[in-house]
Amino acid sequence: MKKKIKFFEKLIVLTFLLFLFCFCIVMPQYTGNYQASMIDKVERLKSTDGPKIVLIGNSNLAFGIDSAMIEETFGMPVVNMGLHGGVGNAFNEQAAKLNVDEGDIYIVSHTNYDDADVIKNPMLAWITIENHRELYPLIRAKDWPDMVLAYPTYLKKCLTLWRTETGNTETNDCYRRSAFNAYGDIYYPRPQTEGGIDFSSVTINHINETTARRLNDLNAYLTERGATMLVAAYPVAIYEKTPSKEQYYEMGAEMADALDCPVISDFRDYMLDEAYFYNSHTHLTDEGTRIRTEQLIEDIQNYLNGESVY
Repeated sequence: MKKKIKFFEKLIVLTFLLFLFCFCIVMPQYTGNYQASMIDKVERLKSTDGPKIVLIGNSNLAFGIDSAMIEETFGMPVVNMGLHGGVGNAFNEQAAKLNVDEGDIYIVSHTNYDDADVIKNPMLAWITIENHRELYPLIRAKDWPDMVLAYPTYLKKCLTLWRTETGNTETNDCYRRSAFNAYGDIYYPRPQTEGGIDFSSVTINHINETTARRLNDLNAYLTERGATMLVAAYPVAIYEKTPSKEQYYEMGAEMADALDCPVISDFRDYMLDEAYFYNSHTHLTDEGTRIRTEQLIEDIQNYLNGESVY
């Protein structure tokens, strides 16, 4: 019996030492990565008190918003939390709970509303949060089992980077931490489309009950704290197989019926020629970003003036 107790004591000590080694020495290894910009976004969000405008969503926001234009128009600090769709909508939405002040405006802009309420890619989530404790609230309690299962794969990659001393580096393209400005926008120059973009994902995305319920819960959470939640459209590329304008209007109306918060955009206003898309069907060029931001500003102004799309 004593031998078993000593064995378990040694196992606990070994596990603790391994934990310290991993979390204090090996991690992090992705601080120059695109995903590491979440560290800066969260810092800006938490340090910005008083009424502010917070953009929630994926990379359609990172590669498609000029936050300075919005801030100048409304005289409110803007925080662009848009990052990557690979982690899933639920992960990105958690940012809306980090620092809510009365008078805040939270604008949600996903590119799909039919998710399964899970972290789509737990490995990518680990690359995002690493050992940055301030980012751990982005993981819900229900998501941790999947995160635990993905940790060995993430740790294996970290160990390789640590051993070869190749971690925490940056690329030379737009997918790096330093490509973001202080607002959380990608400011890497995108003067024109790179071409060769696959637009086959430009389809009608019907909102499902799971997503609607989660967004309505988030709306209730923000409303209780004196904040306002709005849903805005994402950019839609016009190419030979793009669904009709009428279908996109109906999609927006369907979302408005399912959600307790206002849908402030007419999706038809966000349909842009494919020449305005930089390197994916949701990432915009500099000119596309300007057009999209001006339209979003108009939508916000119309909402504040009591006008309704649907």
